[in-house]
Amino acid sequence: MSQQPSAAPAPTSAVATVSERHDWWRDAVIYQVYPRSFADSNGDGMGDLEGVRTRLPYLRDLGVDAVWLSPFYASPQADAGYDVADYRAVDPMFGTLLDADALIRDAHALGLRIIVDLVPNHSSDQYDWFKRALAEGPGSPLRDRYHFRPGKGKNGELPPNDWESIFGGPAWTRVTEPDGTPGEWYLHLFAPEQPDFNWEHPAVGDEFRSILRFWLDMGVDGFRIDVAHGMVKAEGLPDLGSHEQLKLLGNDVMPFFDQDGVHAIYRQWRRILDEYSGERIFVAEAWTPTVERTANYVRPDELHQAFNFQYLGTHWDAEELRTVIDRTLDAMRPVGAPATWVLSNHDVTRHATRFANPAGLGTQIRLAGDRELGLRRARAATLLMLALPGSAYVYQGEELGLPDVVDLPDEVRQDPAYFRGAGQDGFRDGCRVPIPWTREGSSYGFGNGGSWLPQPAGWGELSVEAQTGEPGSTLELYREALAVRRATADLGAGDAVEWLRAPEGVVAFRRGDFVCVANTTGESVALPAHGRVLLASGEITETSGEAKVPADTTVWWTRA
Repeated sequence: MSQQPSAAPAPTSAVATVSERHDWWRDAVIYQVYPRSFADSNGDGMGDLEGVRTRLPYLRDLGVDAVWLSPFYASPQADAGYDVADYRAVDPMFGTLLDADALIRDAHALGLRIIVDLVPNHSSDQYDWFKRALAEGPGSPLRDRYHFRPGKGKNGELPPNDWESIFGGPAWTRVTEPDGTPGEWYLHLFAPEQPDFNWEHPAVGDEFRSILRFWLDMGVDGFRIDVAHGMVKAEGLPDLGSHEQLKLLGNDVMPFFDQDGVHAIYRQWRRILDEYSGERIFVAEAWTPTVERTANYVRPDELHQAFNFQYLGTHWDAEELRTVIDRTLDAMRPVGAPATWVLSNHDVTRHATRFANPAGLGTQIRLAGDRELGLRRARAATLLMLALPGSAYVYQGEELGLPDVVDLPDEVRQDPAYFRGAGQDGFRDGCRVPIPWTREGSSYGFGNGGSWLPQPAGWGELSVEAQTGEPGSTLELYREALAVRRATADLGAGDAVEWLRAPEGVVAFRRGDFVCVANTTGESVALPAHGRVLLASGEITETSGEAKVPADTTVWWTRA
């Protein structure tokens, strides 16, 4: 546990200094900060909250509306902070509660909102409840707050059911009881260090309602809910009856994911959030079989937004893009929620690398691919995403066009899935390498003491310093795109697009006086010009009312 005060600093009044904009979240651009890889203030090689605070003006000037912080809670870091030992404390690696308070206040003064991660599906095995449950042995009331079960087989030597961990191997670990004998098993859908809570126990709900209020009183503007589709398990924990269960994820409703009971929890949480001023929000990380099921999480009395993983996994293909855009908008419209659009995050290969490779390799790959092609497509995909109605998410460093670091030495990897061979590919470290701020320095401006994951040679030429003021750089493209988006009435919130006729391989739609055209093919195409060019991800030429749009390029026009 971190040595910090157990009570929060006095509730911040700075939230009132954030620009008051009704329903701000419906068209917000939200920037994800992965704290350990963003900025290091004390030279220990690990990013921290003070580092984030010093870089807030950069995010304000980039043009985003809110900052989502991945977990910074007290944690043994078995899964990069998604194994929480104390939900009301900051891990010393990241700072203190006072640092969190200062960050929130400074962000509000700059007109930025702060969204923090919440991890309700599981705790750390170092969480006080779990440690006491182990120490007290079978029959401990605290074991009822998790999923402890006797094993199957003659001597209880087999797991209670056939569920598999997302990180590979069985989803159950057998404990050694206080008397030294093999004992009960506990459920962990992720790493063994992340035991799943039993949300049927009232104490679990009570605890998380208290945690919500703690951070709301600190002044945070919302929560991103990790594994929002988890928490509730099917009654009796029934066998799935199949192996390689990871291949079923995203295709079927599983007995441990996307159970209808989660929605009662969110309706309770929404009532708490609505007690607070300032339009605080919930964002769901909900992996569901269809975008229609995702819409269940954002009904008017539940959460505000849900990540659009169907869009994230879509190939750079015009027909596929039109299909997922239509399905998303059609699913969100009946529940009155905004669509969300995202291309990268801390769990997937950066899209500048995904798009550098052939389609069909998934969202976690270990191939560098064609760097020039990947960057060209990534820039075009960004302009397409930012033109769509709803809210958009930007993952730190994508505004620099960073590729995934695919050649990290195996000995430096820390992704827990990497060490459990049957699980995910385990190469998430590649998108978590600390970002470059300057051309030179021990860690390219990340800090003055190196970085927890090695940065590649040449990282400095992709840095903020190298790209700032450089015409045509990816950073300047993002800055201009976000400024145009904010200044253009027909962009941002909404629930529909008007599709325009276009050649095969081209996405074209209108929103009022605004027109977006994305050429997803490998060849230039000639199209009618749609007015005055606002922005393009590549060089276009116009003659006699016709525009020549290069391969893998998106153009914004306005008729105003």
